[in-house]
Amino acid sequence: MPRMATILICDDEALMRDGSAATLERHGHQVRTAACGQEALDILDADAIDLLITDLKMPGMTGIELLRSAKARKPKLLVILMTAFATVPTAVSAIKQGALDYLQKPFDGDDLRRMTERALRTLDESPIARPKPVEPATQLVGKSAATGQLKQQIERVATSNATVLIRGESGVGKEVVARTIHAAGDRADKPLIAVNCAALAGDHLEAELFGDESQAHLPGRFERADAGVVLLDEVSQISPGVQAKLLRFLQDGSFERVGGTVTRRVDVRIVATSNADLEEEVKAGRFRADLFYRLDVLPIIVPPLRDRTDDIADLARHFLHRISKRDGTPFRHLNPRAVRMLERHDWPGNVRELQNMLERAVALETEPGVIRAATLEPWIGGGSPRPVAMKWNNEPLAEVEKRTILAALDKFNGHRAKTAGALGIGVRTLGMKLKKWKETGEWDGEIALAA
Repeated sequence: MPRMATILICDDEALMRDGSAATLERHGHQVRTAACGQEALDILDADAIDLLITDLKMPGMTGIELLRSAKARKPKLLVILMTAFATVPTAVSAIKQGALDYLQKPFDGDDLRRMTERALRTLDESPIARPKPVEPATQLVGKSAATGQLKQQIERVATSNATVLIRGESGVGKEVVARTIHAAGDRADKPLIAVNCAALAGDHLEAELFGDESQAHLPGRFERADAGVVLLDEVSQISPGVQAKLLRFLQDGSFERVGGTVTRRVDVRIVATSNADLEEEVKAGRFRADLFYRLDVLPIIVPPLRDRTDDIADLARHFLHRISKRDGTPFRHLNPRAVRMLERHDWPGNVRELQNMLERAVALETEPGVIRAATLEPWIGGGSPRPVAMKWNNEPLAEVEKRTILAALDKFNGHRAKTAGALGIGVRTLGMKLKKWKETGEWDGEIALAA
């Protein structure tokens, strides 16, 4: 796992700045923020910063200018640029000037977390000391029969070099399975580079995977992962043109960079994930049958959480321990009624939904040392999915939502980013709700909102 770090985020847009900070704070990092380049430089002069994440286009000092000044002060500082698609060529050229990578807007919290983790791993790279492989399947939590079978599958495929296709519903933990396969395999001390195929347009994805000769002779993810593993997340979203090039790569390991003529070869193992029915995508003509068969050499199906209810209590304790360690707060246990309530829920959002719900519960629980069923009830409603028209204790769900959000806002002294992070919603979504309630007179706006 990458080290926890001190990260500086510079962006003139408060929602983007605070939302990104909240995401990284939830994963244990210390985060400082700056609204302009000069403020960022002042923080760099005063504090020990491991990673700078800066917007490219800002009034006054641009991200490129901040990059140059920051590198002049601290040559070993890691820098990631945030950029819109139209400015990607500029961001690519900035890599020549010392930027480690760039993150294309719009991005989600998972994209930010993954890129941050990849960047921070470079702090620990050493030609002598290699990370020690972990025991097979140690990252998977649960004792259900389904999870036991999943662990056995992982142990069987981990030492192979064949392509793995991991399928399952959104939020079941496909990426955890992929990273466990990597950690348990012969390539554990080599890079694991993840690519979110759904977040990148066709031409841009092609350049990300195979490199771009026309911009800055930029190597792609396959070259950077040589001897390691590339994780193709949501592989069903790859465009037809990139599908053809990926098929050739899977067949003989060869490719050309975008705009290039030199044929290159690397030794990379492919692990792909998908929550789409790829057989149906093949029938509909949206996904190549020959590519599907090349990917589906070692298939793994991750069962939904509703089919492994014996794992729920263990998963909940795991997340609560992680929250306690991350925040430096006392551990909270679930009371028996709360456990039964979690086990009765259908979990349409799977493990990700469980994790987000526990984050909210820890933030809003008023009793020390425990998570009560009453704290979970607004989101679970006794263990069944909530119909839209349902009322809780004769109170409309809209009122429950408003009361919950305002209570969290008060708990965090009006800090929007921390409130949104605890509730598992976006800062922009929170701002829109508060604006609506204020305009309709449902909220008087007495809490002094933090920037």
